[in-house]
Amino acid sequence: MSVTIVIIIVLALGFDFLNGIQDSSNIVATMISSRALPPRVALIMTAAAEFTGPFIFGVAVANTIGNEIVLPHTIHNNVLLAALCSAILWNIFSWKFGFPSSSSHGLIGGFIGAVLIGAGWQAIQLKGLEKVLIALFTSPIIGFFMGYLILRLSLIFSWNASPKVNKFFKRSQIITSLALGLSHGTNDAQKTMGVITLALVIGGYIPSFDVPTWVIFLCSLMIALGTSFGNWKLIRKLGSKFYKVRPVDAFSSQLASAIVILSASLVGGPISTTQVVSSSIMGVGAAERVNKVRWHVASEIGTAWLMTIPATATLAAGIYWLLERFINPGI
Repeated sequence: MSVTIVIIIVLALGFDFLNGIQDSSNIVATMISSRALPPRVALIMTAAAEFTGPFIFGVAVANTIGNEIVLPHTIHNNVLLAALCSAILWNIFSWKFGFPSSSSHGLIGGFIGAVLIGAGWQAIQLKGLEKVLIALFTSPIIGFFMGYLILRLSLIFSWNASPKVNKFFKRSQIITSLALGLSHGTNDAQKTMGVITLALVIGGYIPSFDVPTWVIFLCSLMIALGTSFGNWKLIRKLGSKFYKVRPVDAFSSQLASAIVILSASLVGGPISTTQVVSSSIMGVGAAERVNKVRWHVASEIGTAWLMTIPATATLAAGIYWLLERFINPGI
């Protein structure tokens, strides 16, 4: 393999690792806040589920990212380098300042910015881009209403139960958190699989877009390792800043998030786990009492979401310009 391909693979795996750290807060925050499991146990269990997810549910999201957004023959690997550098820098920036931005938005924004400056609109497959944007921007809305619905149903079915029902909701989180971990690995790890496989196609190392098993293994491993480290600042923010999370709240938000993320993954829709989990937590809170949710915190997170795509697109365009000046695009 050429040096450029090796660099792309390393950067993609690095992004995958950072994605795992960033999104660990989404998966385990409510489970830890409701005291269902100790933090380290929750992270290790979730990491194992994330590693397993892509092997069970396939790589439809990877196909969307690498095969349906851009025409491979119209770009070269500097585009992928710029997109990955942009997404990684944005992840580090948001991690440092402790706001739960979306790694998915970061990668998509960087990808679009680099492609536009490197090849123009003609390189974009509009149908694939439309699929991605619809998935990204409708999934939080669906997550909110799914969280609202599941909490209402949970309260209806347990309205005359004794306080012991909290033990049920705590124990049930082992299942719902595993489902959420499987769905997260199935969706987020595949984004880097798509980038690496696209690089292999562009470089002529594989004849067509077909994700190699070693790529699936490495990407699944890196996101699982990242998750096992955990981002404690974001875990505390998501687990307590919206409202005080009870076992029934945690159970409902995890189940809602897992349903939305896994459904999107099976049809190849790359979505933001950060957005879906956060919106489901808000939906659960609103189902009990609208003023229970600290909406100003939701507003701060929403601002970070809105900033991500334009910021990473602009950053990727600048990085691409620098790469073109100093690195031969044919390498």
